[in-house]
Parts: sequence; C-alpha cells; structure tokens
Amino acid sequence: MHYKNKKTKADNTKLIYGRHPVIDAINDGIPIEKIMLSTAVKGPFEKSLRSLCKQNNIPLHIVPKDRITNITTKNHQGIIGFLSELEYQLIEDVFPLIFENGEVPLIVILDGITDVRNMGAIARSAEATGAQAIIVPQKKTAQMNAEAIKASAGALTKITVCRTPSLANAIDYLILNGVQVVAADLRGNDMLFDLDLTMPTAIVMGAEDEGVRPHILRKAQKWFQIPMKGTTDSFNVSVATGIVLYECIRQRSQIN
Repeated sequence: MHYKNKKTKADNTKLIYGRHPVIDAINDGIPIEKIMLSTAVKGPFEKSLRSLCKQNNIPLHIVPKDRITNITTKNHQGIIGFLSELEYQLIEDVFPLIFENGEVPLIVILDGITDVRNMGAIARSAEATGAQAIIVPQKKTAQMNAEAIKASAGALTKITVCRTPSLANAIDYLILNGVQVVAADLRGNDMLFDLDLTMPTAIVMGAEDEGVRPHILRKAQKWFQIPMKGTTDSFNVSVATGIVLYECIRQRSQIN
C-alpha cells in the first residue's frame, strides 16, 4: 500500500493516495481521519466509496481536484486519505463498559471545536478529571493529529474519543440510558455550581464564536452558565471546559 509520511501545506500527517490503497485501508480497519475525493471522480467508484465511508464512520469531503494536488503531487487518482493518530470508538460500545467498571459516567461532547490546541487542552483536562470519553462529530471538528496529541500532553492517547455522524443521536442515546445532558450557554437559566454533577452527566461545549448549535442545544436537558465578574463576555472554550470538569470532580469527591 502507498502509505506516505508526507509534510504538506495543508497537513503534517500521514497520507494514503490512490483508489485501491484508500479502499484497502478502509477494509483493513486502519484508522482514517477523513477522505478527500475530487469532484471529477464519478460513477461506481464514488458510489462505492460513499457507502464504505458511511459504514465505517469516516468523513468524506468532496473537493476540487486542485485542492488534492496542492496536498500531494503523487498519482492520487483524485482521492487521498488522512490517517488518524487515534483509533476512534463508538459511544454505543464504550458506554456499557463505564458501568461495568463501576464508574459514574462523565462524558464531554464537543460541538464545532476546530482548533487542535483547544482540542488538546480539553482532552488533557478531561483525562485529568476522570472523564471516560470525549464525543466529537464527523465533520467540523479538529483533527486528532500529532499537534493535538502534543497539546494534550499525551492525554488524547489515554482517553477514549468517540466519533459520531450525529451528535443529536448520540445525545438521544445517552439520555435514553439515564445520563443527564447539560450544555454551556450564556442564556442558560442555571449556574454551573447549582447543577448536580454527581449523577451520570454529559457536558456539551460549543465553539467560542458560535457556541453550541441550536439543534444540539435543544437536545440538552439543561443550559448553564459559568459565573463571571469581569467584562469579558466568555472564557476560552478549553478554559471553560476545565472549569466545568473541575466542578464535577469537586462535587463527586464530596460523596466518596
């Protein structure tokens, strides 16, 4: 297979290029961050690739051919795959194991966090405070690459990362299984310190510029604010997540 550790203008990551190598990598279960397919590629191959990506929970991006050529000048045949530094899990597989281990679920759901440094910092806080998993969407999320792992001080290799095609469905699954889902939002009626975080909990955090998207926010059972006294309207998202997670561990330590 044509695996190439290639530094590019777009990414400092491992690439697979060419139709057969990409398909083989998917079928072999090799962790793939995302796949780019040229708009010029049509017909049975495109249809088959779409099906495989859907079955294997791999984001597929349809892009102009020039964008792929700018990443690699090799014979890419209109397709490249970005190998992931991590192996993603499904929350449906991970969640039952939390109870089997006798733990109270504490899960972080990240909606639209695209900065790898923020992602790394959040993972570091999540692992340090005992969260069992981070859930991210397939698209519009930071890549779990070497930079993110470095920013996490290695925590991303220790905490389970679940990737889902639908955050809304993941939230429905958690609620159905007895997890309270709370979302950070400046319009929240509850203050962070008033929440009961000793029960099974999933915390939804959104991007700094947009916050949690409306359709995801509506899924949450409670909206909360982090108390502030200054004139700045919000915390950096990684700082905010750290504050929330610390409050979780503070409350839980009082009952143990």
